Amino acid sequence: MIIKCLPTGMFGSNCYVIGENGEGMIIDPGTDGGEIYSVVEENNLKVKYIILTHGHIDHICSVEQVKASTGAPVLVHEKDAEALSDSMLNGSAMFGKSAAFSSAGGFVKDGDILDIGGLKVQIIHTPGHSPGSICIKAENSIFTGDTLFKRSIGRTDLGNGSYEDIMDSIMKKLVALPEDTVVYPGHGEPTNIGSEKKLNPFIKKEYGNNKWYM
Repeated sequence: MIIKCLPTGMFGSNCYVIGENGEGMIIDPGTDGGEIYSVVEENNLKVKYIILTHGHIDHICSVEQVKASTGAPVLVHEKDAEALSDSMLNGSAMFGKSAAFSSAGGFVKDGDILDIGGLKVQIIHTPGHSPGSICIKAENSIFTGDTLFKRSIGRTDLGNGSYEDIMDSIMKKLVALPEDTVVYPGHGEPTNIGSEKKLNPFIKKEYGNNKWYM
């Protein structure tokens, strides 16, 4: 599996290009579209899907450019689909941009399995940062968007976020993964599930409250 991270998006957001056997997917096209397509060309990939972990502007600002250059459909969870065309929901209105994008080409839901050149990619619905936030698991890696970061979690104060929901998602769906699962977040450096169980203060707090058990 090819994993290329482009950490140059708005607010330092990470875009990922994933490849297997000549096919690829792009996760969160929030950086320069030309830079993304250069990685696609360098690795001789036919992009099958553009997948959005959620609908905030720093993760989607180049989605139209990337869709035009690759011809791939844009997939998003139905609960974040409205954010593509709503500047309040995608956050662009906060910066006076009022950005609106085309509707998604399809929806994904919890448990969906996509095929990328024989690579099985699992969709995990992890609401909290936004209602339609998802994580994307491929082999021993998981791309967590703004749900889980190294030593932190996504913010939940953007209008439709929920701290209770994001912790429920993390503790029930992410912490339950094998400890050597590599976490590729939407901002910042990679980490792994075992490290976050031991050192992430939000996760440690939940264990300390005896709400969750190892």
